[in-house]
Amino acid sequence: MRKRKNKLETNCSETYQDEYTLIPVTTDYIKPNESYDIIIENAAEFLQEGDFLVISETPISVSQGRLVDESEFQASILSFLLADVWSKYIWGYILGPIFRIKSRTIQNLRKLPPEARIHKKVILEYYGLKHALKPASEAGVDLSNVPGSMVSLLPEDPGGVSRDISGKILRELKIDVTVMIIDTDACYEIMGKPFTSLPIALDDIKSNLGFFGYLLGRFGNLLGPTPLGVSTPQKLDKALKIAKMAEDYHKHNEKDIETVYDMENMFKGDINGVTVEMLDSMTHTPAIIIRKHQ
Repeated sequence: MRKRKNKLETNCSETYQDEYTLIPVTTDYIKPNESYDIIIENAAEFLQEGDFLVISETPISVSQGRLVDESEFQASILSFLLADVWSKYIWGYILGPIFRIKSRTIQNLRKLPPEARIHKKVILEYYGLKHALKPASEAGVDLSNVPGSMVSLLPEDPGGVSRDISGKILRELKIDVTVMIIDTDACYEIMGKPFTSLPIALDDIKSNLGFFGYLLGRFGNLLGPTPLGVSTPQKLDKALKIAKMAEDYHKHNEKDIETVYDMENMFKGDINGVTVEMLDSMTHTPAIIIRKHQ
């Protein structure tokens, strides 16, 4: 059995708005096609009845083997136009500033590397034009926390995975918790109607809007990250609040890798040279336990 990263590092709880306790669950790097049960194992001693266990989507996708090697694709004329003209210049220099998107996103668009052309090709192949038109973070496909030229697609059946994990916890630990899988891509609201550009989300959230959801979001109210699946039905307001707490924890943790640029800075080199061993040398936080104070 390989060494588990946990214990003292994991038991560093934070208080959120005096109402909730947040406890990070740390692990080794969850490798492709490796069971996500390590999340349960490392959370076990900290879980209590009624907790939420909020899991990031990428470790689940990697565990499911939902990886695509972009080096096996060739850019097309359309993917070239989407990367070099649409995203890099039109959004990076014109539409981005007009719509007041984050300055960090604008800077990243302006320095898009040639590999972005192939990335657009992958998005076109797996999710279609309406997602490839999104200037960045297309379809929730993740370039960070994966080795080499790989990218991870969204997890398959996140609701089913949430129920599987909560069921195992109930059977093995006799603790009833709610498991939720989230994506950092935003969920918005216009006139009380929640929506996301992502291909999938909770049933109460209008999903699969692609670029059109991203554009509508410029005029909507930002709700936070998007819940993809949950083990038991929740009121949407509560699910969004719990997801937002987990995201806030990750944003305040400087060791977390949120983007491919974070990974590039972390390893100080070409991201295509990042190996599983390099990723395994870091402590990862795939899940957060969220507990409401009594």
